[in-house]
Amino acid sequence: MRECEYRQIALAPGNGSAPAPQAPASGKQRRRRKWESFAGKNRFFCDGRLMSGRHSGAFYLTLGLILTTSGLFFGFDCPYLTENLTLAIPIIAGLLFVFVVSTLLHTSFSDPGILPRATPDEAADLERQIDNSGGSGYRPPPRTKEVAINGQTVKLKYCFSCKMFRPPRTSHCSLCDNCVERFDHHCPWVGNCVGKRNYRFFYMFLLSLSFLTAFIFACVITHLTLRSQNIGLLNALQETPASALELVVCFFSVWSILGLSGFHTYLVASNLTTNEDIKGSWSSKRSSEESTNPYSYNSIVTNCCAVLCGPMPPSLIDRRGFSDPDTLLLPGHQRKVSQGAKTEANLVGGVA
Repeated sequence: MRECEYRQIALAPGNGSAPAPQAPASGKQRRRRKWESFAGKNRFFCDGRLMSGRHSGAFYLTLGLILTTSGLFFGFDCPYLTENLTLAIPIIAGLLFVFVVSTLLHTSFSDPGILPRATPDEAADLERQIDNSGGSGYRPPPRTKEVAINGQTVKLKYCFSCKMFRPPRTSHCSLCDNCVERFDHHCPWVGNCVGKRNYRFFYMFLLSLSFLTAFIFACVITHLTLRSQNIGLLNALQETPASALELVVCFFSVWSILGLSGFHTYLVASNLTTNEDIKGSWSSKRSSEESTNPYSYNSIVTNCCAVLCGPMPPSLIDRRGFSDPDTLLLPGHQRKVSQGAKTEANLVGGVA
């Protein structure tokens, strides 16, 4: 007890300065990586190499359904179909299965295009610019900017969470608490936002899953039809109850998957996002003025190549980089407080 009291007295601030952080018992402070103090609501794995959304329960349901249905198909249907039809059936199903799982994991555990938040100095400088641009009176200064893209006026909205004006096609995800570049939507079935850096993998996941589901559905019907020719349909279902389960799962899921794939095929061909399509950003019904999509190349092939075959942009959040050892990020705040004698007022007001 005396030792604890002695430590509290030793760490008390003196001469009006801020208290110094307590050194770890090892004598050498471990350098923290940026993902350990990341402001968004994300989860990180493998020392920051992988990341996903905070709520990923539906993702594990998606992965479980794919693994279970495919496992039952390979275990109960493929041996019979290989013996009575062709060896190509398990080979095709195996290739589709590997492609589906790989694109799903890539979509779920990659950076969707998160933009880093403004630093305290950048936020203070931007606030000063907004205040100086505002007119006189009691009305607050505007929090929007207008830019011209291919002759079309686009408004940039101010994000109060990230303390910056969002670039074109960027939106703030309320579930992940991040501004995502070319934000499409937050998909609970993959457990992550879908944006600029992982949309192509999301689209390929939907497309390959549609082929895999339809392929398994057709093969299971073929399997049951061949068996029922000799012993009847009811006896065939009793012999292979796993096939009946696959049939039910594929029947109720194939329609929604095909519909979603068709919808995103339309978005890719038009160079639109789900967020823009739902809001009707470039719809003529929204305003009396003629409004066209400024990001479209007016060619289906060019739009598809731009969305799916363009160069992969680098991640901007540098989640595996080391944090500044001279600063400490307080939990629940976006402001960095210096460990020296600087106060919070100096950080906000003293912009270089």
